[in-house]
Amino acid sequence: MVWGSGCLLLPEAVRADMQAFPLPAVGASKNDGYDAGLIVPILVTEPDGDLKYLIAPMVIYNSIVGVRGTLNLFRYDPGGRELRATASWSEHIEHRFQFSYVDPAFSNGRYSIAVSAANFKNATVRFFGFGADSKQEAETNYTAPETRAYWKFGIHANEVTQIAVSQRLRYMQAIERGATNLPFTGTDPRTATASGVQGATILGERLTFYYDTRNNLVTPTDGMAITAYAEMNHNFHEGAEPLYSRYGIEIKKLFASESKRAILLFRGDLQATIGTNVPFYEQSSLGGQNNLRGYGVDRFIDKNLMALSVEERIHILRAHLFGVVADFEIAPFVDSGQVFNSFKDVSFKDYRVTPGIGFRGIIRPNVVGRIDYGYSKEGGAVFAGLDFPY
Repeated sequence: MVWGSGCLLLPEAVRADMQAFPLPAVGASKNDGYDAGLIVPILVTEPDGDLKYLIAPMVIYNSIVGVRGTLNLFRYDPGGRELRATASWSEHIEHRFQFSYVDPAFSNGRYSIAVSAANFKNATVRFFGFGADSKQEAETNYTAPETRAYWKFGIHANEVTQIAVSQRLRYMQAIERGATNLPFTGTDPRTATASGVQGATILGERLTFYYDTRNNLVTPTDGMAITAYAEMNHNFHEGAEPLYSRYGIEIKKLFASESKRAILLFRGDLQATIGTNVPFYEQSSLGGQNNLRGYGVDRFIDKNLMALSVEERIHILRAHLFGVVADFEIAPFVDSGQVFNSFKDVSFKDYRVTPGIGFRGIIRPNVVGRIDYGYSKEGGAVFAGLDFPY
């Protein structure tokens, strides 16, 4: 999946440098099939060389959903402000419209704000059932027709500490048949009775504590980040259990060499869900581009999650490309973790471990492009994205 970001107006472009370069777009994903096509990134830089806009139209052929046209727009401003927009339409079933804006230093750094909205259909979603022992042969597929909205308001207690409140709306229609030949989640006897198959309307309120000493929010090279949250959710779908709660803590620590050409990163993640009949797509999951990268997205699902990752980011090259300075890295990694229904079920025999390697291109301080390959007992998985995995 390609994520974009955006600008609404380009008044500065007349005075800035603009460069476009067509590139082949070839890729493969565990769940999403194979891609082949063309992407034309357009870089708009300020007179001082800082990247202001990234515009990325693309046309690809996907082996599952056919021809897909996508327009991705990014705008970057001082202080970490970033605006994104994506519009995408596929030949079969899928579409995506998405917008987001974040300002981590709103009102002279006193506050942090973020808003986002999205409407999409994803026709290649997988569900294997619950638990760390879910079987590969139980794989099912469905289309997720969703609308989402989100806002966040945070107050900076000091330079490294923030308290934030946020609210999200997730409207999931009843799941539909997917685009693959796999059994349909909604009728397969192993999964058809799972909570959420008939849809959900969820309103969630979250309180989050942030402690962050990293030297950059997007492309850090040193420091530590701790995020802890508590969330109460209301499910308004007819017949659904009305309330459930979620809790989590994530810790990230970077250790940089003296030259910062090698950065060792540890990441730990613990999540817990309390409630009955929680929609399966609202529970914790492992697999995908950000954890357990040797498996497809949402390979393992259950109420709780425990995960640990280690990654070494090694600088190999700096180059001047299309008016900007780009750094390139390789990043060997090991991801591990498990999902479980209750903490009494935690067992090291259920841990999954996936080694792999990543390749990164970075335009500091705002842009990261990556390709990660992870290996598991179910084969390999490749993921591409416009951010670090953590």
